Amino acid sequence: MTQRAKIESDGPEPDGVGPGAGVGPGGTAIDAGAELDPVHPVRPPAPRFKPGGLSTAEVAERVARGAVNDVPVRSSRSTTDIVRANVFTRFNAIIGVLWVVMLLVAPFQDSLFGYVIIANTGIGIIQEMRAKKTLDSLAVIGEAKPSVRRDGRTAEISTSEIVLDDVIELGPGDKVVVDGAVGEAEGLEIDESLLTGEADPVLKKPGDLVMSGSFVVAGGGAFTATKVGREAYAAQLAEEASRFTLVHSELRSGISTILKYVTWMMIPTSIGLIISQLVVKDNNLKDSIARTVGGIVPMIPEGLVLLTSVAFAIGVIRLGRKQCLVQELPAIEGLARVDVVCLDKTGTLTEGGMDVTELRPLGGAETTYVKKVLGALGESDPRPNASLQAVIDAYPDSAEWRCTESLPFSSARKYSGASFSEGDGENSTWLLGAPDVLLPAGDPSLDEIDGLNEQGLRVLLLARSARELDDPAVAAGVRPTALIVLEQRLRPDAADTLRYFEDQKVHAKVISGDNAVSVGAVAGKLGLPGAQNTVDARKLPAEQADMAKVLDANAVFGRVTPQQKRDMVGALQSKGHTVAMTGDGVNDVLALKDADIGVSMGSGSEATRAVAQIVLLNNSFSTLPSVVAEGRRVIGNITRVATLFLTKTVYSVLLAILVVCSQVEYPFLPRHLTLLSTLTIGIPAFFLALAPNKERARPHFVKRVMRYAIPGGAIAAAATFATYLVARHHYTGEGSLQAETSAATLTLFVTSMWVLAIIARPYTWWRVGLVGAMGLAFLIVLVVPWLQRFFELKLVGTAMPWTAVGIAAAAAALIEFTFRWVDRKFPA
Repeated sequence: MTQRAKIESDGPEPDGVGPGAGVGPGGTAIDAGAELDPVHPVRPPAPRFKPGGLSTAEVAERVARGAVNDVPVRSSRSTTDIVRANVFTRFNAIIGVLWVVMLLVAPFQDSLFGYVIIANTGIGIIQEMRAKKTLDSLAVIGEAKPSVRRDGRTAEISTSEIVLDDVIELGPGDKVVVDGAVGEAEGLEIDESLLTGEADPVLKKPGDLVMSGSFVVAGGGAFTATKVGREAYAAQLAEEASRFTLVHSELRSGISTILKYVTWMMIPTSIGLIISQLVVKDNNLKDSIARTVGGIVPMIPEGLVLLTSVAFAIGVIRLGRKQCLVQELPAIEGLARVDVVCLDKTGTLTEGGMDVTELRPLGGAETTYVKKVLGALGESDPRPNASLQAVIDAYPDSAEWRCTESLPFSSARKYSGASFSEGDGENSTWLLGAPDVLLPAGDPSLDEIDGLNEQGLRVLLLARSARELDDPAVAAGVRPTALIVLEQRLRPDAADTLRYFEDQKVHAKVISGDNAVSVGAVAGKLGLPGAQNTVDARKLPAEQADMAKVLDANAVFGRVTPQQKRDMVGALQSKGHTVAMTGDGVNDVLALKDADIGVSMGSGSEATRAVAQIVLLNNSFSTLPSVVAEGRRVIGNITRVATLFLTKTVYSVLLAILVVCSQVEYPFLPRHLTLLSTLTIGIPAFFLALAPNKERARPHFVKRVMRYAIPGGAIAAAATFATYLVARHHYTGEGSLQAETSAATLTLFVTSMWVLAIIARPYTWWRVGLVGAMGLAFLIVLVVPWLQRFFELKLVGTAMPWTAVGIAAAAAALIEFTFRWVDRKFPA
């Protein structure tokens, strides 16, 4: 969009009416300072603009009456929320009741499960509090600080310190943090797409309204805050964008689904068990109650939710130590599933700064005059981008030229410009931007540019226009005057990062607004596969399906517009890809928002940091592999340990059903299953959940877990109950129930240990050691007399214990076969 853009400091017209009035979702006009009739919106007069801002006394008066931008922006759940979420759970309530019952009717050993739950809950609270502390400290570092004028001076302050009528400055990439009315505008273009869905930026003039949640794509200016705090149009947008959340996660929703079905299974099974043990069997009442509770408690996969929270929390802490702010917790999970990462070249593969290496005058232009033009162009833009900053550094302004109009750089048009009065009566209009955009195809000046682009150099064209700057065709028929050659600084860690993605089967796509040949040369220097095949995005097909085919076949794309970046993300997603997008500029915001995972550099614009799920505060591209690896560790390990927990749930439910149908005593007391759960699930799961894991996460969490847990639990239940029935025929007389329980416990332990051994693969020295240590601990319980008495476990004779081992060995072999068959028959 080419428009006249002049600085206005005298304030808007009295009626405050301007052509760019703010428009809300659905086309509703947005009020600057009063409630509007939704049917017949009438815009009230805009407040008087004070160029110097409020005085200290005026600020104090507004603070005293509460006219402050007091929207609470939190990066994490409050301490109260954390404690409530970990303590007041459905399963903690069930176990709490059963624990109280056990404390009243059974020995201390049978109430151990209650203390385990207390410890688990405490661990969950502590880990999440540690994660909260990490997140809160990082959020302060990454917080946007708008520039506000007070007492005639400009200073950066916290968003929460803004008061009503503050004058807030805006520049490219700045996010509008409160509602307001524009007082100064210099080519100010605002993108309101995050609020209205309208992709085209809106040119703002003095008197126009701006809405919180929008951001600047070009130009600059200042506005007066008319609504602050919860009255601001999109106050909740900023709050939600920066809030740590535990929702919208396939992993967590999958676990919730599993727990819902477990709850429904528990209810009839528990009722049947209670009736069976208390009514049908005429046993000692306290022993019957203990065995009933022993059947109900292991049905609850209570540690699964805990370990999920702990694994996520520790992931946040680990990433926080690497200066990586996770604004949405599921981003860790999402990155683990990523198979395509779209990289913006500038600021990601290259460092932000550039250096002018050569100036080539064209058409006989004088070098001295060209330098004057470049110096004046640099002076005309108060918020230069990296390219223009390099020009400013090389050619400081020394001419007494006066800028009469300016056209700030826009990623959509690929050039900027200014009109000058040169002081000798001569007026001129100049454009600075992409040569292949400003010049027609076949222009002789483009020939030497191609050679420079092939070296990975960036080339700008300085061209004189015969038209007015506000002419929509200002770039037509320009006269080439000079080429400015810029050298980009490659990030030293970029090559290793790209190599990591290649090794991990993650496809990297470089998407840039720069010349395609130049981008390809940079990618080639960094060793990106397919860098030699570059695509000019202006030739990309518009149809999503056709675009997706081109994207799949190529890796480097140049001359991409902001809207095209968004379209490319959508095209990749339409092919089933999980897409991560990195960026730091305002031109990346739309794509970052639409990508499955948006990653912003800490030095990036406020707008990119607001919409990204992950912010690399140290601006280091090399941090990204750590983030991906952390996500894979969390998701892969939770999938592993979930299989352990749910196998226990399955065999507990089936054992209870078999007991009810057979009308026999439940074989286990709570102490037995507490011991088994601790050695075969609790302790191993904790270590496995925090272990390294580089496997890329795959979808269908529930299916992946249950396809192992159901057959594994069924086989374990059948083997254990078979041993129990054999033992009931083998043992008679006093103490027979304890001997039968001991034999059944041995079978269940060996079978569960084999499930653990399968889940622990691939083996490393510590995994083997972990499995071995759990087996040794159980053996110690069986041979140490006081532990035998404490857990009521004593193997009687030799025939029955070896029979129990034999049945367990057969069950283990069947589990091994079944798991392998499931892998082939039902691949996830």
